Amino acid sequence: MTLPPLREWWSELSLEARVEVLGDTAPHLGERTREEIRTITGAVVGMAETLSDDDLEYARSEARSEIAADDSS
Repeated sequence: MTLPPLREWWSELSLEARVEVLGDTAPHLGERTREEIRTITGAVVGMAETLSDDDLEYARSEARSEIAADDSS
């Protein structure tokens, strides 16, 4: 299976799924995250999906940006 580009679904993931994406099991996706991606994109998401290094870097960058925005509020 091939995941849709992370940029298409990252902003719609729940906080829990985002933590899972960036957690100890990265780059492997857990069931919660795979189910959310299915719901968001309508894509078939397999059980052994992993994120590319580029996708992980994008997710980390977005998370840092969101934290910085919250800190400046």
